[in-house]
Amino acid sequence: MTFALAFLALLVEAAAGYPQALVQRIGHPVTWIGALIARAETVWNEGHLSFARGRLRGILALATVLLVTLSVTLLLGHALRLVLPTLAVLAIEAVLASTLLAARSLDEHVTEVAEALESGGLPAGRVAVARIVGRDPQTLDEAGVSRAAIESLAENFSDGVVAPVFWLLVGGLPGCALYKVINTADSMIGHKSERYLAFGWAAARLDDLVNLPASRLSAFWIAAAARLTPGADWRQAVLCAITDAPRHRSPNAGWPEAAMAGALGIALAGPRSYGGKRVDDAWMGSGRRDLTAADIQRALRLYRIAYVLQAATIGVGALIIAPFALWI
Repeated sequence: MTFALAFLALLVEAAAGYPQALVQRIGHPVTWIGALIARAETVWNEGHLSFARGRLRGILALATVLLVTLSVTLLLGHALRLVLPTLAVLAIEAVLASTLLAARSLDEHVTEVAEALESGGLPAGRVAVARIVGRDPQTLDEAGVSRAAIESLAENFSDGVVAPVFWLLVGGLPGCALYKVINTADSMIGHKSERYLAFGWAAARLDDLVNLPASRLSAFWIAAAARLTPGADWRQAVLCAITDAPRHRSPNAGWPEAAMAGALGIALAGPRSYGGKRVDDAWMGSGRRDLTAADIQRALRLYRIAYVLQAATIGVGALIIAPFALWI
């Protein structure tokens, strides 16, 4: 039933997203997870610890949050199945799972960058892109803003869409929720700063591991979408993913970024600045570097087709598998 669950979750998230009224009233599931991680970090991450002790505490803190999340989702699913028929449980779990996907919000945020560049020029583009990337916005020209937006679109397609859907297929709602804990923990504590180098070690390593299959799969979806997109090159998408992704400083982010670069005939990644520090990353793709808002719109078109291809494939799987699951 996980194929049907994933397909319905994709439909719900694409159609409605997570209403802002709910965010204001009760928050968002990711913010709840973040609050739990922050609480665990406050309790476990004391100062003046050796690297070994800090790493051990980080492992215990992450394991605690994962155990709490697993317990809650399993108990919720069990309670629903005690009182509701299968299809009703499926519908409720699909709505809950949709809150752990980020396809709609990702589309909206990247679109805002393109529209800001088009209507307000570089200053407006810098303000918009600063909401979705961590690099220094004042160091970015129009090409840099456009490149940052497209990189965010590609990487978050993997982390925010393909990966949670993959783990939803593998482990149902608990699997998807556990992935979201790991991914959120990495974004909060998986840094190489003095405070988190040891404590966030487990979160960073585990995030690399759980994103490994989805990063490769996201490159596949982008290449498949390029096959259906006029002006895009699916062969270059595949070639760039194979040749350039291993040179990226991240073991996973390079795959969707390289595929996107190859498909659009552009260059992504490369040197950039974070907090005043220059990061010399490898270039993904060997195409144009003078990017504009029009390139962001091209990337968005490719992203949307990739999303539909993923959803359609899962939908077909649901049609094939779900009748057997119901019969069993």
